[in-house]
Amino acid sequence: MTTLCIKYVYEDMDRHGNVRRYFQHNRGPKIRLRAVPGTDEFGREYQAALNGKIEPRETEQPQGSRAKNGSLRWLIEQYYASAEFTRLDTSIKSARRGILDNLCSEPVSDENSNLIGSLSYASMPSSKVRALRDRKAEFPEAANGHIKALRQVVKYAIAAEHPGAERNPARDVPYTKTGSQGFHTWTIAEVLQYAKKHPIGTKAHLALALLLFTGQRRSDVVKFGRQHIKNGWLTFTQVKNRKTKPVTLSIPIMPWLQSAIDASPCGDLTFLGTEFGRPFTGNGCGNKFRDWCDRAGSNHCSAHGLRKAGACIAAENGATEKQLMAIFGWQAMKEAAHYTKRANQQCLAASAMPLLSLDQTADNSLPLLGPVEESGSKRGKNRGRSKPDLRHGAQGRNRTTDTAIFSRMLYQLSYLGRSLAGKKARRAGGL
Repeated sequence: MTTLCIKYVYEDMDRHGNVRRYFQHNRGPKIRLRAVPGTDEFGREYQAALNGKIEPRETEQPQGSRAKNGSLRWLIEQYYASAEFTRLDTSIKSARRGILDNLCSEPVSDENSNLIGSLSYASMPSSKVRALRDRKAEFPEAANGHIKALRQVVKYAIAAEHPGAERNPARDVPYTKTGSQGFHTWTIAEVLQYAKKHPIGTKAHLALALLLFTGQRRSDVVKFGRQHIKNGWLTFTQVKNRKTKPVTLSIPIMPWLQSAIDASPCGDLTFLGTEFGRPFTGNGCGNKFRDWCDRAGSNHCSAHGLRKAGACIAAENGATEKQLMAIFGWQAMKEAAHYTKRANQQCLAASAMPLLSLDQTADNSLPLLGPVEESGSKRGKNRGRSKPDLRHGAQGRNRTTDTAIFSRMLYQLSYLGRSLAGKKARRAGGL
């Protein structure tokens, strides 16, 4: 919001690029000024607002102030005070409040300047919710966020038996398909590139190992400490939804992760800590990891992308959907099925691609395509030999996957780090 050179007068821009001017004294109500600054009409309108002679319209009330009973704004305020909302995580509450407050501040349409928050929630049809979604067609994630937030508000109203709340019009409106794959999934080459830039013994390498070899979100990783490990098992409750649907997991500490922990500087209560010795916050860790990725030349990689990479590696190595759910803490089978489906597709393609051969056709002459030669050898010479493993693009190689190569390399790096540390200790001791 921009401040004009006129006291208590501000201007902002609506979604159509139109400039709107308001009068607001301290924290009082916002009053729309419709005259053009510099005209006599604007001067009279400004003086009337300054003297309190202009009553703000219902649509110009500040958020949370004197909402009309039965309006959408009023229902949202009731939702904010409900147990359903207060039990949400802080980050979810902040995001949802921002979505709903902005929704209430939007005009109903180009022809109707009344705000959406002034509408009656009881008479809101699904077509109106669909129109709210479609007006943000250029930003599908934002459109889906509006639908999701409205679903929760009306769901609360029905459960609380507010008058007029009999059905959920937002539930009848489907989400917009975005076509987005979400965060980029790290490749093995990108992991190795990061590990080369940030070798074992650094805090950046420890963050990589914790994220990749536990498969957890950064909000969980920043809380991991030695108090969570007992007899080689890491036990914790995931931060996400811990107030509503808490998920407690126990996962074993793999050797390469233990080597990274042993070789890295760790804090007293958490493995990862800031340069001031304090634990990271989830957002703080994300920003710092963003910086480490940039230094490694992986600008498109992120902390959450390592969680996806871990799920892909486990699925491609044969993990079942229930095993993935036990590692990553998913409660719905469809989350794990996304990764096993992709892994199964690769396995099926590897076994089926040799069938895509001209040798299998009924007519081997195929005059339109011409004769088929196999690297200068006669066709059929290589029949009976083992078929190449096409997983990870490993054509003609033994069935040694890039995942296994990375595991050995990372373990070798940890062994090298321990060897160097031992040599330094022996030299310091005069041995």
